[in-house]
Amino acid sequence: MAIGLDIETVDIILPEGCSIILGQSHFIKTVEDLYEIIITSNPKAEFGIAFSEASGPRLIRREGTTLDLTELAIKNLMAISVGHVFLIMLRNIFPISVLNQIKQCQEIVNIYAATSNPVKVLVARDHQQAAILGVMDGFSPLGVETDDNVRERMKFLRNIGYKK
Repeated sequence: MAIGLDIETVDIILPEGCSIILGQSHFIKTVEDLYEIIITSNPKAEFGIAFSEASGPRLIRREGTTLDLTELAIKNLMAISVGHVFLIMLRNIFPISVLNQIKQCQEIVNIYAATSNPVKVLVARDHQQAAILGVMDGFSPLGVETDDNVRERMKFLRNIGYKK
């Protein structure tokens, strides 16, 4: 039986100074668990979370510390429109600060992206279902770093406190 699929790209709306974590999960308690993971990692974090159910009432569940990021997570997730997907919008916290804890959350299945770059989500749809095929994160490389670039990278990591 031939199945027709439509493939589209969905641009994630990502304001300047924000990051995202996009992933797949499988249970209604995802939004509460992700909220607890982020808030206990950084009580001053600003974030919004949206999670789309794939069965039952098929609602987009939401949590967050700021209304604007929560609403933006919902808007982005509605555009993606795939079940069992979550999107976390972060401000004043990098994904690296919470990514390992999120990956250890018992209902997390997959992480598609954790980035501050422009992101496009590749979505396949048939007449009943949809799936994320992958993401386009940032842009293609333009070359290989020079010794000066290495020094700049090392200085940057120390300036933001990620290296001693």
